[in-house]
Amino acid sequence: MTTDKLRIAAIDLGTNSFHMIIVEENKEKGIVEIDRVKDMICIGRGSISTKMLDEEAMQAGVAALKNFLVLAAQHGVAPENVLAFATSAIREASNRGDFLRRVRLETGLKVKVISGKEEAEFIYYGVRNAVKIGRTPDLLFDIGGGSVEFVLVDKNGVQLLESRKIGVARMRERFVTMEPISPHEIKMLEQFFAAELVSAVKKAAELKVSRAVASSGTAQNIARMIHSMHGRTIEGSLNNSTFSRKEFQALYKAVLPLGAAERKKMTGLDEKRVDLIVPGLILVDMIFRLFKLEQILISDSALREGMVLHYLKRRTRVAEKPGDELAPDIRRESVYELGFRCDWNRQHAEYIAWLSLLLFDKLAALHKLDAHYRELLEYAALLHNIGGFISISSHHKHSQYIVMNGELRGFSPSEIAIIGNVVRYHRKSPPSEKHVAYSQLKPAHKRAVDVLTGLLRLANGLERGHRQNIQEIDVVVSGSALTLRLHSAFEPDIEIWAADLLKPWLETVLQKTITIEPF
Repeated sequence: MTTDKLRIAAIDLGTNSFHMIIVEENKEKGIVEIDRVKDMICIGRGSISTKMLDEEAMQAGVAALKNFLVLAAQHGVAPENVLAFATSAIREASNRGDFLRRVRLETGLKVKVISGKEEAEFIYYGVRNAVKIGRTPDLLFDIGGGSVEFVLVDKNGVQLLESRKIGVARMRERFVTMEPISPHEIKMLEQFFAAELVSAVKKAAELKVSRAVASSGTAQNIARMIHSMHGRTIEGSLNNSTFSRKEFQALYKAVLPLGAAERKKMTGLDEKRVDLIVPGLILVDMIFRLFKLEQILISDSALREGMVLHYLKRRTRVAEKPGDELAPDIRRESVYELGFRCDWNRQHAEYIAWLSLLLFDKLAALHKLDAHYRELLEYAALLHNIGGFISISSHHKHSQYIVMNGELRGFSPSEIAIIGNVVRYHRKSPPSEKHVAYSQLKPAHKRAVDVLTGLLRLANGLERGHRQNIQEIDVVVSGSALTLRLHSAFEPDIEIWAADLLKPWLETVLQKTITIEPF
């Protein structure tokens, strides 16, 4: 059995870099990230062709692991809860045993070397905990230094787990000899990628895959460069952000003709990926073309997060295979976890959410918003008061800040922006172009925020007494008049009084005069 709180560190010994993530599992708050660290060791430097780990790289790797373990201990992670998995470069090295023995002797850390298929499986666990997948057939891919993992998944679960030796460090070492890369070398890479992707492309065509989800530093770096090209800056997580084939092509055409010195000057490009970005771009271009994709979505969770989730399932003796049922509703889980982290009043939040959805459904013919916005209204209602965790004064603004920066899983940036704005306007002033977060929304999203805000404000008024008095609402529409008749357990005097104060914005949005009365 697990304790109420458990801290775990997961270390990924990759071809290009060593990563560690430290998380805390809490029964109510879920899995909360405590810290993460990365060191670009390049343990695979030169080993792709020689099959031998470089002595200098091994020394740097051991030193990095020592630092990781000190950090983990400082965060209260017990030695037995430190996981360490090695992937492509170490997996293939002839002297891997020497390196792993050195690690064990000098750090006490026992590193498990995982197969390519196991790596793909862990990546699947990690991605599905950050992105809602499987409603339609999805391609998941993770670009590493030595290998690239492909997962095909649909509503019935995982349909393909594959690991191919086409990682960016391996491809650069094997094919790239010139700066800038020559057309001949580009063609060689394209032909090699096409040959390696045959089985995944065939299976994806059978499943009618319509979307791709990319994890890994290479994919995230490409996304940041694209955002930079369009003058957009994303400081935090890229999770659930997207880039289109057209946007990618613009970046591809801008970068490929450049030499390393020119690439270093590009905004958004990690200086340690200056060389690796070239084969990475060519691979992503081929993935767009061969899988006939129009858009790629980013997941910021992958191998390390999957390692943690798999460990927790084993620890609680919950068996699961890649083909088993898909992940629980990560969006709802994430909302509830954020609520618990902010010490919310769950009962009150859930009742406000019920009232909000009741109003959404009853007034559907007037607002004409689809079910997607209904879901976002529910989550905004559940989180509308979490800002009280910081201060009751201006708690609506604090709530918006927490939503926007709370790393909600499974939501696109635009969805988080909608939820954050609805939360912001549940009290005090209504939506305004003077406020930056609202002014930056697309017109359709502004209209949705206007409607959802009106509904949440009214629901908030109808629970002013905190007694869950309203049990049903009848709606009568007559011309420009809208009457809400309340079924209640007690005389709804305080609820009508509060709702009357908060109804003007919804009246403006729906262009109706609203009367609220007891049934």
